[in-house]
Amino acid sequence: MGAIAGLASAAAGLAIGELIAGIWTSLESPVVSVGNRVVDNVPRPLKTWAIETFGTNDKAVLLGMVALLLALGAALIGMLAVRRGLRFGLIGIGIFTAVGMLASLGRGTSGLLAPLPSLVGGLVAGAALALLMYRGNLDFAGEQAVAGSQTQPAQALPAQALPAQALPAQSMLLKAPNRRQFLGTAAGVTAGAVVIGGAARWLRNQGAAAAERLKIVLPRATQPLPDPPAAVELGVAGAAPFFTPTSEFYRIDTALTVPRVDLSTWTLEVMGEVSTPITLSYEQLLERPMIEADITIACVSNEVGGDLIGTARWLGCRLDDLLKEAGVSATADQIVGRSVDGFTAGFPTALLDGRDALVAIAMNGEPLPAKHGFPARLIVPGVYGYVSATKWLSQIELTTFEAFQGYWIPRGWSVDGPIKTQSRIDTPRNGSRVTAGSTVPIAGVAWAPIRGISKVEVRIDNGEWQEATLGEEYQATTWRQWKLDWKPSSGEHKIAVRATDGEGATQTDQLAPVAPDGATGWHTITVYAE
Repeated sequence: MGAIAGLASAAAGLAIGELIAGIWTSLESPVVSVGNRVVDNVPRPLKTWAIETFGTNDKAVLLGMVALLLALGAALIGMLAVRRGLRFGLIGIGIFTAVGMLASLGRGTSGLLAPLPSLVGGLVAGAALALLMYRGNLDFAGEQAVAGSQTQPAQALPAQALPAQALPAQSMLLKAPNRRQFLGTAAGVTAGAVVIGGAARWLRNQGAAAAERLKIVLPRATQPLPDPPAAVELGVAGAAPFFTPTSEFYRIDTALTVPRVDLSTWTLEVMGEVSTPITLSYEQLLERPMIEADITIACVSNEVGGDLIGTARWLGCRLDDLLKEAGVSATADQIVGRSVDGFTAGFPTALLDGRDALVAIAMNGEPLPAKHGFPARLIVPGVYGYVSATKWLSQIELTTFEAFQGYWIPRGWSVDGPIKTQSRIDTPRNGSRVTAGSTVPIAGVAWAPIRGISKVEVRIDNGEWQEATLGEEYQATTWRQWKLDWKPSSGEHKIAVRATDGEGATQTDQLAPVAPDGATGWHTITVYAE
């Protein structure tokens, strides 16, 4: 019964914390606060392992682990309260509450209000535990357990031998736990927690950002891009499409839950080493001249052959035009994007060399989805996202690399993050079986944003490199599809791919991990022909 009391009490407290965070969009729930601090302080090797093992599900796994640890702690607190008394359970809840409150004071906090969900949740959990112990007579059982031998002699005496005035107190001390009453109350508390937790989730998923996003009418680009030539697609089943569907676009960031932004209060500030600081509302941002740009972006955590990469048609205002209006100081050498949740990423001002760096407001013809950075994010062709692609953008600061380091740099990642030349085999899949003697298309994509792809070669077993057919060259900022037709003989075969960029440099065969500046090596698979 103690474990049930602890779990039900914790559920009530966490549900209230979630509800408060759901109502006040700038606050974090207790679980998210603790999880975010874990993300901020986890060692780089463990972070890399989590992404490699769980991919885009790493956040769900982390939240599940935090919830599991909280559940174990709650069960232990409940058992302690039953065995030793209510005050010991309240002390345990107080410790967990303090941890949640301290965790809420991390990056991107809401000042003095940040600990509110954890504080109120802890008070509710304590009240729920007291109620459950009262309804189940559990605290009396705890006192009896503590009293132990002191109660036994009195229990052994016949009732008529006791003073009349001692009978009520003795009968209360020895009153058995009321299991039916306790279980009914526990069920009610748990059901209430489920309802409140569901309401909190609804508020988070159907909040201001989701509602306002539906009302947005996107501005037209001053010079809309035509559709890419049909020949950019080679028509091989199983190969990645030229444009990655928004629903399938990868998401890697440090936010355990998607930040919700209220457009009525959101602004974008251009600040720091500028002569004229700029503050834009969302409406003012949409009124700026817009361009479209087809750009492939990639995560530095993308393994050789991985899928943490995608291509989209982005809509936004030019970053160089915006900064020109602000007047960048000659001493500034770094542009830092800052998210509403406090995340930062910085890249050199030298990258504004004419490339289509954007303050993006839309992807693939729709306003940015919340999980991809609504209402605005930075897109900078040619560099990994950890130094450039700030989502949920709230500030652009001009500074120096000497004065400031972005989020990932002190955690051991490289200051510069140019995307490396890479290629990937999409079909056939590793370990798959193909028909011997029939034509099997080997196909995939290759990328070297800004430099472009000039050649892709495929090697089967230890044979010669064979040049693959490329999709039509479109823009240097996007990946290119490739394919090679092959008639396999029976048996096991190894297939490797390598790409050469537009500057004539062929990707290296040297295997390197994703840390500190991106993985290298040739993607190689094994297939079986029969």
